[in-house]
Amino acid sequence: MFVTATRSQLSLDQVLADVTVISRADIERQAFGGLADLLRNAGCIELVRNGGPGTSTSLYLRGANTQHTLVLVDGIRLDTQNGAGGAAWEAIPLAQIERVEIVRGAGSAVYGSDAIAGVVQIFTRKGSGAPTIEIGGGVGSLGTVKGDISLSGKQGALDYAFSLASEFSDGFNARPVAYSASTPDYVADIDDWRSHSASARLGYQLNAQHRVQLLGMSSQINSGYDASAKPKAGVDDRNLHSNQAYSGSWLAQWSTALNTELSISQANDRYETKPSPYLTETQINDYALNSSLKLGPGQVNLLLERREDKLTNSSLLSGPSAKRHQDAVGAAYLLNLGGWDAQAHIRHDKDSEFGGIDTGTLAGGYRFSKHWRAWASAGTAFRAPTLYQSFSEYGPKPGAAKLQAERGTNSEIGLEFNEGVSQLGLTIYKNKVRDLISWDAQFSANCVSTYGGCYGNLARVDLQGVSLKGATELAGLKLSGNLDWQSPKDSNTGLLLGRRSKKHGSLRVDKDLGAWALGAQLLAYGYRFDNNSNKTRLPGYALLDLNARYQLNKDLTLQLSLDNALDKTYQTAAGYAQAPRTVFMGVRYTPSSL
Repeated sequence: MFVTATRSQLSLDQVLADVTVISRADIERQAFGGLADLLRNAGCIELVRNGGPGTSTSLYLRGANTQHTLVLVDGIRLDTQNGAGGAAWEAIPLAQIERVEIVRGAGSAVYGSDAIAGVVQIFTRKGSGAPTIEIGGGVGSLGTVKGDISLSGKQGALDYAFSLASEFSDGFNARPVAYSASTPDYVADIDDWRSHSASARLGYQLNAQHRVQLLGMSSQINSGYDASAKPKAGVDDRNLHSNQAYSGSWLAQWSTALNTELSISQANDRYETKPSPYLTETQINDYALNSSLKLGPGQVNLLLERREDKLTNSSLLSGPSAKRHQDAVGAAYLLNLGGWDAQAHIRHDKDSEFGGIDTGTLAGGYRFSKHWRAWASAGTAFRAPTLYQSFSEYGPKPGAAKLQAERGTNSEIGLEFNEGVSQLGLTIYKNKVRDLISWDAQFSANCVSTYGGCYGNLARVDLQGVSLKGATELAGLKLSGNLDWQSPKDSNTGLLLGRRSKKHGSLRVDKDLGAWALGAQLLAYGYRFDNNSNKTRLPGYALLDLNARYQLNKDLTLQLSLDNALDKTYQTAAGYAQAPRTVFMGVRYTPSSL
């Protein structure tokens, strides 16, 4: 069952979108890095990072900006209203995740703002059955030490899941530069990181028809970074990033046909730098009532939702904080009739700043044989300007025209094959995004600051491409991979968008040998430019990752991972190094009974 595409449970073979599900087994193979490193294996995704896993991280889905991908944790929206916005990928913990669902394409007709390129939803663990404890840990290169523990189970009508995780690493020099006689006191600065996270979920089945649930998650990361290419001796620049997410929900089945879910959630993002003082905090409150009514071969979904944003930042003209809200109503019809599937989604959002905006999606699919299906969809999407863009000294001054939402129009067609262990998927897409909010000198007259420009609706981009993914078994080997050909361009200049390649892909091979599970993965990316002016070229690169697991007994598993096995030197952002070859040795203990 797949949840994210329609905000309701839907059989995976009825989803009318390019989707990927990442399982817990996939997550446990990820020894180095975090969620962003895991996602870039899924296809259509590129990772850009200013150093190690604890530093500023962006993910480009189908060539769109990082803030154009909506991120959810068990339905809780994660975002930051600072700068251009977007989820803080580096601050999302990996240890608590049970699975990840990725939906590519316009999703605003279901979720509102932010889902121009797609939606990534993270699902945490849920308790079931007898009490189960799981303990994992290990050591590796760069002085890395990791550990996690989780407890889950069910007692009568109460189910529970708790987890804790920590990671420490000495790190590496994120901005290596050559020695110069002009800076004789320069000493390479090693940028370490440490992170801690916790999560808890409690569910209570009031009766066969009603369930209530509480969820809480918290993460903190403290990482070194270099504010300049040659930091002064003794200066240790730090990123302090924390996330909290909480929700309460009531799920009700009023009849065999009617289900509702009432949910309240809050997400907090806090980012601070030291010794250079900077602090920004975002709070998002969300209230939603979602209902599903089955009508013959179809289903009607109705939604009422309110989102409230608050930003605390010293650069705001309105005072120490700024607020806004969006009220939304949405409806959808899902049809499954023999070999035909069809969906229609429509939603109206009313923003307290720029007014109302309507989005919609139409999609259809047909199974023309037992193993083949074709589908197509077209939809619109938007992203509201961040509170920083609207109310900081770099936004429109009082009396000037307000920033408008960025708007996207997406269309795509897909072809799927599924027979036993073999799957194949081909998707062709085209996404036009207009009114992109850009920093430009031509808007200087509209803003308070005179720092060479400010924010305004200017840019337009064309994001189009072809995505191919597949999996099969050959000679006892499990093969899976993806290839992406894309053309993310600035519509005004015809130039490629910065830090995005035209071609990238991956190939994974797995082999089970008794108690052993062996795996190898190749990631390859073509050349990119570091900026939208296409002046600084970043060469392409390929990475080889190896991993092995050994089932010592039914309770104990040993793990060995070798990432960047060929010790490739590469950059995803000019001037910032990425991790060298790393080795990790770990153990996971899951006793069959407590």
